[in-house]
Amino acid sequence: MVPGENEVGLHRIVVVGGGAAGLQLATKLGDKLGRRRKAHVTLVDRARTHIWKPLLHEVAAGSLDVGHHAVDYLHHAHEHHFRYRIGEMTGLDRGTRTIQLAASLDSEGREVTPVRDIAYDTLVMAVGSTTNDFGTPGVKEHAIALDTQDQAVRFQQRLINAMLRAHTQTGPVRPGQLHVTVIGAGATGTELAAELHRTTRQVASTGLDRIDPAKDLKITLVEAAERILPAVPARLSGEVMALLSKIGVEVRTQARVTEVRADGVQLADGGFIPSELVVWAAGVKAPPFLKDIGGLETTRTNQLVVTQTLQTTRDPDIFAIGDCAYLVEPGTDTPVPPRAQAAHQQASYLIKQIPNKMAGRALPPFKYRDFGSLVSLGEYSTVGNLMGFIQGKNMFIAGLFARMMYRSLYKMHEQALHGTWKTALDALARALTRRTEPRVKLH
Repeated sequence: MVPGENEVGLHRIVVVGGGAAGLQLATKLGDKLGRRRKAHVTLVDRARTHIWKPLLHEVAAGSLDVGHHAVDYLHHAHEHHFRYRIGEMTGLDRGTRTIQLAASLDSEGREVTPVRDIAYDTLVMAVGSTTNDFGTPGVKEHAIALDTQDQAVRFQQRLINAMLRAHTQTGPVRPGQLHVTVIGAGATGTELAAELHRTTRQVASTGLDRIDPAKDLKITLVEAAERILPAVPARLSGEVMALLSKIGVEVRTQARVTEVRADGVQLADGGFIPSELVVWAAGVKAPPFLKDIGGLETTRTNQLVVTQTLQTTRDPDIFAIGDCAYLVEPGTDTPVPPRAQAAHQQASYLIKQIPNKMAGRALPPFKYRDFGSLVSLGEYSTVGNLMGFIQGKNMFIAGLFARMMYRSLYKMHEQALHGTWKTALDALARALTRRTEPRVKLH
């Protein structure tokens, strides 16, 4: 049973952000402490459902139905003995140990929950990151980011509408009318480009016979660096580049975007890419509201600077994990990267260490371990490198084994939230229903 609002005397743990790390942390602490009435555990998020962020490119491409994979926060909180509070954090008062939440509104603009405060004894910031447009003109007006499931669904609907419009119009498909440009060739942008190449052709084959996929559909991936996937080993980047070229995705490297317009993308070298839809996946930063919040130390990209125990440098009662945390480990010059595996490891660390903090025990330092990278190109292929598994060396993998490894990451996330049996049953149910549903979401 979830502790009541009026119970007093229990340690109050508040987790802000229901992404992979925040939801995993709230779930495990609820099972561990909330169930036994050893602490109040509260999760705060502005959305009502959770979906694993690495799946958003599949939602945007239409190859994954968000309704089949979303976790309802309110129901999940009830099942795992913590409280869920809807709202967007807007402020922090360290003196009174409270966070401030904005009012939440429905789609018609009516207030659902009022402005309110939530008290804490231990606060964990797990608010993730947002797109960094670097001040590029036109991005906010004409490009879509993939930070949230709402954005991914909106892009998918716009894509289907664009194809229906082209099919039913009286004239021929105009040059650039069904072109999609993805700006930023990190993991999200690269995976999205490959997935869009496949799903747009499948949609066209469902009766949209006035669209010629070979002539009318075009996916362009734009990257300012010298190669795609600049954060992964060069061999892995080269393999992915070869696969993209093979399936017909146009890749432009060393191409800096100076403006996004309603009709396409302007490049610094004077080139122009006509585009009906533009996705901006070129960089991330922590949410703007974190900048100097509550007098805490932050970076120029709004990340909260933390110590080796993931506690903020100016307040040991406030932790930060995931993309919004800035941690440079001893012996390194670069911060822990904003990757899903880092957030998972940090959540696992706090699941063990918050009870130690409550008991007044010293906390050991967090140690990040890089297990490598996996990049999925959908049904075309999956490639990756595993680090430190064979006598401290890296191992390059591709094909079916790499795809199984990639899918297992999501299953590990589901298992952390739901347990083994529910994860297995959900997987079986999805496998059965997949046979009766279209391969691409068309509505």
